[in-house]
Amino acid sequence: MPEYLAPGVYVEETSFRAKSIEGVGTSTTAFVGPTRRGPFRVNDTSQEPPELITSYGDFERIYGGYGDLSLGASVAATNYVAHAVRAFFNEGGSRLYVSRVVGAGATTASVGVITAGAAEEHVTFVSRFPGASGNGQVIAREVVSPASAITMASSPVGTLLRTGPLATPAHHIKLADGWHAADNLAGAVVTVATLTAAGANPRIVTLALLAIDADGQDQGADGMGFDRSHPRWAGHVFAATPSRRSDQLQNLFAVAIGAGVSAIELRDGLFSGAAANAQGELERSFALTGGTDGSEPSAANYALALGEIAALEDVSIVAAPGAAAYAQAQAINGALIAHAEARRAYRIAVLDTPPDLTPGGARTVKSLIDSKYAALYYPWVIVPNPLARPGRDDIPREIALPPSGFLCGIYARNDTERGVHKAPANEVVRGALRFESDVNFGQQELLNPLGVNCLRFLSGRGNRVWGARLVSSDPEWKYVSDRRYFNYLESSIDRGTQWAVFEPNGERLWANVRQTISDFLYNEWRNGALLGTSTDEAYFVRCDRSTMTQNDLDNGRLVCLIGVAIIKPAEFVIFRIGQKTADARA
Repeated sequence: MPEYLAPGVYVEETSFRAKSIEGVGTSTTAFVGPTRRGPFRVNDTSQEPPELITSYGDFERIYGGYGDLSLGASVAATNYVAHAVRAFFNEGGSRLYVSRVVGAGATTASVGVITAGAAEEHVTFVSRFPGASGNGQVIAREVVSPASAITMASSPVGTLLRTGPLATPAHHIKLADGWHAADNLAGAVVTVATLTAAGANPRIVTLALLAIDADGQDQGADGMGFDRSHPRWAGHVFAATPSRRSDQLQNLFAVAIGAGVSAIELRDGLFSGAAANAQGELERSFALTGGTDGSEPSAANYALALGEIAALEDVSIVAAPGAAAYAQAQAINGALIAHAEARRAYRIAVLDTPPDLTPGGARTVKSLIDSKYAALYYPWVIVPNPLARPGRDDIPREIALPPSGFLCGIYARNDTERGVHKAPANEVVRGALRFESDVNFGQQELLNPLGVNCLRFLSGRGNRVWGARLVSSDPEWKYVSDRRYFNYLESSIDRGTQWAVFEPNGERLWANVRQTISDFLYNEWRNGALLGTSTDEAYFVRCDRSTMTQNDLDNGRLVCLIGVAIIKPAEFVIFRIGQKTADARA
């Protein structure tokens, strides 16, 4: 309480209303899996947070494009994660985290520019990330521009200057005290008058680099200096560990320059043997080689990626598109389920059946899974192949993709248009040409009770999601909407009542908690998320002496009991029709 020590009028702020709970987001998704390039977690101690992307363009800039992966002869090389990201946004998703998975043996592409001598004398171009996409090229170009006394005076320290004829040029570098001969930096200062004398023809020399990766993406920079004292020294602009996060994610390559490499040695090494153009500028191309995607990722690799996602509180859906095609698919599914079941995770795992599977095979896959935090979908989805080109018959026109990418987008679309309490089923799969297997009614009668959600073509209604069950044997947890709505309630109440921690544990706090949660549930009931014609039927909130013992109070525990009547989906719509006689009475 405030102290009142001197006479006067005191105006104080107070509150006469309960705290409010804001519903958390339910559509933010996380994908884990191999990509063409991008950051990834190396081990349990490394930190590489997944990036939030809001469009396929964001994904392409950071993680590469659709290009196939080289994961071994026995593994499908389709870049499932890239296709799943595209499907996610096409189906209505808006927020997605991607955590890259890299299998054992992945290597980084590189090319040596100066390889002679000790290590501190070497210069190397290195791809920023492991992967075959780094097997591109770097084009180095020497840019020459005329210099005057004014430009020479205003040029930054580290600037390289060329004078004399093209055949036998002389180079000078600007230091803090003036211009010095590049081959004798400790020598006397060369005056501007000497450098601009008749016939000297002074020209400022800068470096331009352009990188093009194996997918055709390019990145370049110009106006760079050769000397490490230059504010735009090439070794800083394309550092192995850039200071800016955007550069860490989007730079295609790095320039590793040894500590013993001088400016003129760097310049000569870059353009050794290069022919000059009409402006006296030199250009040379370097091919980066040796980059590989590594072997097929294992469950341990996926566990590393999932470890980074665990720290993201806003993720509600997790999936590993394409993991069902790998040898350790069952273990990867187990890692996803364990991740979703973690304490206070508040998320659901969307699982795929393997490709080319019969309904009997889907039943076998389901028999290995039992969780009230996961949903399984069958079969795979056939879509147009974005890599197909006219005249390239070796590239298939269509491609089969795992359903999880589509379903995560449909979850998000359903939440936006209807709400998380509505089952994400009877929804159109927008990007589908057809499904890998044409599931009929009888086959779904086999799979649906087991918890395998089928994607079906329905005549006159298109390609639709025709199942909304969890892979759970617990009859209390049957539907995806049940799990996701409870995740939403639990997470919202968890985050919206943190203010109560360490408050005095008495009737005033209990009443405030009751009112806060009741107000939140009342709004849910008004929005149609809870069953009942009145609030008494829809929910109850108890937080008083009936829910807490003196032992609870002595040990600092506040116990609040909440009951909600959630709405189940109308999975079976039954109309009973019978004959009646014409004179029958009601």
